[in-house]
Amino acid sequence: QLQLVESGGGSVPPGGSLTISCKASGAALEDYATMWFRQAPGKEREGVSCLVANRPYTWYARFVRGRFTISRDNVSNTMFLQMNNLEPEDTAVYYCAATIGLGRLCLSPARDYTMWGQGTQVTVSS
Repeated sequence: QLQLVESGGGSVPPGGSLTISCKASGAALEDYATMWFRQAPGKEREGVSCLVANRPYTWYARFVRGRFTISRDNVSNTMFLQMNNLEPEDTAVYYCAATIGLGRLCLSPARDYTMWGQGTQVTVSS
């Protein structure tokens, strides 16, 4: 059973950068579609970026395109989200999630992702 643990969250000023990580254990992360979601207080959980299983295909939400970069290191079995030019609107708890069965896709609603980490808080504030 795949287990996911996020780390790297913190507090940064607007315009700052942060990289969060999702360490997997129990299985090879590359065999799963993986996605970063985020949830701000009082808002619904939303998809941020995702990686297709076993292929270098990615998707980014319009509001992070050009600022965030998703990547996966198969040796360390870890997924990363590098976040640049952060804005106060990026403040949220960020979750990594994984699932199988999406084929060549990764963009899918949160309800289709079956394995989740505990989340890491990202706060952007001056």
